[in-house]
Amino acid sequence: MGKIDSKEKLIELMAKYKNLVFSLCIKMTGDYFAAEDITQEAFISAYEHLSDFDGKNEKAWLCRIASNKCVDYLKTAERRTAPTEDAQMPVKDGTREGPEEEVSKRDVINRVEEKCNDLPNGYANIANMYFIKGLKAAEISEKLGIPLKTTQTKIYRAREMLRKNIRKEDLLA
Repeated sequence: MGKIDSKEKLIELMAKYKNLVFSLCIKMTGDYFAAEDITQEAFISAYEHLSDFDGKNEKAWLCRIASNKCVDYLKTAERRTAPTEDAQMPVKDGTREGPEEEVSKRDVINRVEEKCNDLPNGYANIANMYFIKGLKAAEISEKLGIPLKTTQTKIYRAREMLRKNIRKEDLLA
């Protein structure tokens, strides 16, 4: 095949099989970004070896190239992450949140804190201590020098006011 024919054939193959090759790569690697890269590598390899291709069953041929690229990737990834004798790998406990969850959680806390500060006098401080700082009613009562029952009542009322304010905002958003 000539240069122009092989370019046209590559474009045709990519249009026809890009989703298939990508899904194969993502299933084999389990990594979205690696699958994107391997898909590109597979089509580059197909382009380079198009003259060797007999023209029969191009779908199977492309899938075979992609699966070989995935196997190569997994072998090298395994080699890169294998622990050595002198260096122990840190154990991940799985409880750490990702950056998106942390930002989302921080955003919710900031919004609740703003809503606490908007509460009337006598409730804002107690709401901040209870909902944001995580103090118990007894601790708040002791710090502020007010009876425990008064503190509990103010926490209950602050919770109800916050519930109403947040519901209104959610309905408008």
